[in-house]
Amino acid sequence: MQNYLIKNISIVNEGRTFNSDLLIRNGIIEKISNGISGISAMEEIDGEGLHLLPGCIDDQVHFREPGLTHKGNIYTESRAAVAGGITSFMEMPNTLPPAFTQELLEDKYAIAAQNSLANYSFYMGTSNSNLEDVFKTNEKKNDVCGIKIFMGSSTGNLLVDNFLTLDRLFAGSELLIATHCEDENIIRRNLEKYKLENRKPGAADHPLIRNEEACFESSLTAIRFAKKHGSRLHIFHLSTEKEMQLFSNFLPLREKRITAEVCVHHLHFSADDYARLGNLIKCNPAIKQPDNRDALWKALLDDRLDLIATDHAPHTLAEKGYFRNGSGLLEKLPGEAGDYLHAHAGLPLVQHALPLMLHYVSQGKISLEKVVEKMSHAVAECFQIRGRGFIREGYFADLVMVDFHSASHIHEGNILYKCGWSPLEGMRFPASIINTFVNGHRVYGNAQFDESQKGKRLSFDR
Repeated sequence: MQNYLIKNISIVNEGRTFNSDLLIRNGIIEKISNGISGISAMEEIDGEGLHLLPGCIDDQVHFREPGLTHKGNIYTESRAAVAGGITSFMEMPNTLPPAFTQELLEDKYAIAAQNSLANYSFYMGTSNSNLEDVFKTNEKKNDVCGIKIFMGSSTGNLLVDNFLTLDRLFAGSELLIATHCEDENIIRRNLEKYKLENRKPGAADHPLIRNEEACFESSLTAIRFAKKHGSRLHIFHLSTEKEMQLFSNFLPLREKRITAEVCVHHLHFSADDYARLGNLIKCNPAIKQPDNRDALWKALLDDRLDLIATDHAPHTLAEKGYFRNGSGLLEKLPGEAGDYLHAHAGLPLVQHALPLMLHYVSQGKISLEKVVEKMSHAVAECFQIRGRGFIREGYFADLVMVDFHSASHIHEGNILYKCGWSPLEGMRFPASIINTFVNGHRVYGNAQFDESQKGKRLSFDR
């Protein structure tokens, strides 16, 4: 394995930025100090003018394997992730078949061991009828990131809407419980109004159908179950101002039993963008009115929201109701194929989440240290990930080198998602990802990949 000495680089870690050298040996950060020298059999990298960040950890992705690999797979999407500075991911159970048994869960780990360029973990899926298999995951609490409950509609039978089942899940799981919170009855009632009035909803109606009430009531229900049983609850992709009253910053993250996440698209887009992007930004929970986005930013900066993720969820352009015209621009498909009700919900984001947040650093919206906290440190603390998420001696060398002197932009030719599109196409970023190291291996450097080593299964200190 190649060892590296990174010289004279600005390290961003644990709330401060400082200039130092860093030595990587056998995949581990061996030394952080000024003036490291006299090291043989080492590739030296000049870090002058660059920043070194801990690799981002994305706690919520859909990489679509097995069963939905026409949209993406563990290889293609992990490749996009490392190019964007994400060195570890935790993936959702709503594949085909869903990860409802221990055997199916381990099948996904086996695929990742062969194909993932990033480190990986997978959530155990829950349904109204697989509690016995879910509780077997308690025996693997050091090897599995958590269990996932869809408390809003999803594919197949992943919706858990039986309150007796929910009560048993919250009472019996010894792992972190991660929830998608939207109230299915409220969503159906809102959609029924359009049918009764013989109105055909469009993309701009998405946040009216999957509205603030649906999110708040479901999040409140999850929190009540968690408080009743003392469960470790993590709520995914918060999207409303009203939900922010459910979370606090009174305790440090490591002491919280209930934690909250925000996704980059809810920080970036608002309902105003449906006019321009339509179904391309259709996702669940919905992107909502600008006041909700403003409230999310406020809660992120004051630590009511604990971490930033992507909810990366690729679909083909046709599934979103679009195609590329002869000029490479995205256009809506004619007729029913382009309708809101036919369009799949979800956005591809792992390649561009960190660059997008660096854009907001350059805008003065958030500090670079805070981005690192919310995309690396906090994720590691929230899930108790062993040896990752920080630039510390003895930790795995999951690292990202960023150049703020080299702008980048998104276009069709440099999108790495298998689905081949991005809702951010045409956007320019103020920085570039220069190198990404996973377990000390430079998997991505100067727009080239070295796929000779694969990522590792994440471990957890529980």
